[in-house]
Amino acid sequence: MHRAAYGADQRAQHPLRIANGAPVVLYLVNQYPAVTHTFIKREVQALERLGVEVIRVAARAGKALVDPGDIEEERQTTYLLRQPFGLLRALAQFLLLHPHRFARALVTTLCLMRRSDRGPLLHALYLVEACGVASLVRRTGAAHIHAHFGTNPAELALLAAQLTGVSFSFTVHGYDEYDKPEFIGLRTKIHEAAFVVAVSHYGRSQLYRWCDAVDQGKIKLIRCGLDQGFHEAAEDRPDDAARLVCVGRLCKEKGQSILIKAAAAVAAAGHRFELAMIGDGEARPELESLIEELGLSGSVRLLGWRSSADVRREILGARALVVASLAENLPVVIMEAMALRRPVVATQIAGIPELVRSRETGWLVPAGCVEDLAAAMTECLLTPREELRAMGCKSRERVVALHDVDREAAALARLFAEQASRRCDALDAAERPLTTAAQ
Repeated sequence: MHRAAYGADQRAQHPLRIANGAPVVLYLVNQYPAVTHTFIKREVQALERLGVEVIRVAARAGKALVDPGDIEEERQTTYLLRQPFGLLRALAQFLLLHPHRFARALVTTLCLMRRSDRGPLLHALYLVEACGVASLVRRTGAAHIHAHFGTNPAELALLAAQLTGVSFSFTVHGYDEYDKPEFIGLRTKIHEAAFVVAVSHYGRSQLYRWCDAVDQGKIKLIRCGLDQGFHEAAEDRPDDAARLVCVGRLCKEKGQSILIKAAAAVAAAGHRFELAMIGDGEARPELESLIEELGLSGSVRLLGWRSSADVRREILGARALVVASLAENLPVVIMEAMALRRPVVATQIAGIPELVRSRETGWLVPAGCVEDLAAAMTECLLTPREELRAMGCKSRERVVALHDVDREAAALARLFAEQASRRCDALDAAERPLTTAAQ
């Protein structure tokens, strides 16, 4: 009886909850919600529409939250760094009650620390945070952990999985992971994960580069998506205004200085237009100085962050979206603009050409080339209304075909369900010998 009772007790310590026939999944993000991460919010809400219960966990909330939906998401999210004593209590519990699991997580931490571009103290903090995540997994009965971004959220997910025995996965979005894969232990994270999500063919190809051949089958293509409400906001007409819009964090990688120089070239050629730049970031002072230096204060405006509704209105009020990025994967704002029947002027890099087709749904130009970007912007400003309308219709058709959030979330939900089923089978198999021995 003792062995059977012990097995039941172990099972009770690792409850796997199934809500409405779907697994309970703990979602782990560094900052959530954040104005630049609306795609995560859409994915979470789409999963919930499918019956998946999502437990939102983040280190901290994003800054300057202005969207009502973001404020509601903040209310539903558990923040690790707001509970320092809870983290320390979780650390002590795993250290004392589960020393073998804690030792394994500690060894993994030391391995990831070895070549990291972040200091030992940060990795020690990740281990403490992972104990907090693991404690939440046990309390909520989450069957799986999913992290967004292959940087520190994936590290926390890996460590929490080792502490609890549940499976984990993560989605890789950006150029950050591809810039420094060896410094974030990307190969190790892929190897330990149940599966890894890429959001574009380009992204998947980069993950293929940085994983062992045996792990390539783990890389799944699941695109970011837009919901039906966003599609319904599309207007079947182009905007006649000589107005362009750029949306994104103000930073070197987004190439806004190249865009401003291109705008100066367009203005110097005698074309009257307005360029609205939505977003904020560390490059703002430099960009403000450049606008002043080039005499563009009357035509280029930095609007700061705006709510989702405001961004939608700005895109609808523009002739086209302009993306001058030097490094990307596939920006969600391109999907949004195309869904709103607006063509896109963008750099021909990474996953962007998978969606934007030159002179069909927009214009593609070499990254970093002021002259070609200025020429494309000029062509866009001079394109007749009916041609813009045709480009806008093709843009929307392409986004609807490739980036439906409910369809993509359904594929992700199936992967979660498979992992939960395997975990339940493993627990049942582990209990069977104990029950037989007791009898």
